[in-house]
Amino acid sequence: MSPSAAPGQLERLLENLRSGGAQVEVSVQAGRALVLAAGDPGAVPPLSWEAFPGVERALSLTTPFRFVSRDYQPGRSVVEVGGVSIGGGGFTVIAGPCAVESREQLFAAAEAVQAAGAAILRGDAFKPRTSPYSFQGLGHAGLELLMEARERFGLPFVAEVVDPREVETVAGCADLIRIGSRNMSNFTLLAEAGRQPRPVMLKRGFTATIEEWLDAAEYIYKEGNSHIVLCERGIRTFEPQTRNTLDISAVPLAQSLSHLPVMVDPSHSAGRRDLVAPLTLAALAVGADGVMVDVHPAPETALVDGAQALLPADFAALMDRVRSLAAAL
Repeated sequence: MSPSAAPGQLERLLENLRSGGAQVEVSVQAGRALVLAAGDPGAVPPLSWEAFPGVERALSLTTPFRFVSRDYQPGRSVVEVGGVSIGGGGFTVIAGPCAVESREQLFAAAEAVQAAGAAILRGDAFKPRTSPYSFQGLGHAGLELLMEARERFGLPFVAEVVDPREVETVAGCADLIRIGSRNMSNFTLLAEAGRQPRPVMLKRGFTATIEEWLDAAEYIYKEGNSHIVLCERGIRTFEPQTRNTLDISAVPLAQSLSHLPVMVDPSHSAGRRDLVAPLTLAALAVGADGVMVDVHPAPETALVDGAQALLPADFAALMDRVRSLAAAL
């Protein structure tokens, strides 16, 4: 709709669309109404929608992911997380331990990443693991420690949610809730995340195509939550030298198809500490909106993914390289 469109003009348009059987969603962005009408093209009256008073432009959306597409919103989105912006041309660094193991471990990691320049703390209280006998996280006690660390170090934090029944609890504590690779196709969980107001980070499934990844984001967006950050974390290939293969091409591809910010997880992509720095720099060079890096004060004692976690000194050195490359770019 035109920024100068009158309310009555919008209502008349919506009435005509609905009379033809279309499902209609309306959102207001930058002072103008955006109308999405979905339905059988044969059922919608064959009118020239741009001829309606107040309509500025009409587009045919052919992608299955409508709300998250560039057709729906040509400009890039910026997601605010506890006062930190993701998107908009910056490079946001999220860092911390893969899992919260103790107060001492979390606070040592948080102090180190905050001093090195990380903007958001990571640390999971709930961990989905391949083996049912592996460490599953501290649960609600872990969330309490993360909130304490936020108060102490002034860092908003991201935490994973693995159960639709826990969405409200995790969202009530974390500044950014994350849906992991294993749950990208858990549509009940996606819908629940979309019904609450906290920003959501959606990791790409390790066997998912880019279109399937964006379809998963659409599940969240269509429920009313537009504050979504995509995270490329590597896909499963035939290569045994790394835990996964970082699909660096997914970053510009997803950005060309969707207006959502796209971050990279170099730690889970490779599963190797020595590859985290080069993959981080590759993410910055290709135009990612940020990275999420595992940092642990004593990786040799880590209960989860110690082989991919950076030591605090290594992370500080990486941040210096990130700043140098960002300045050069």
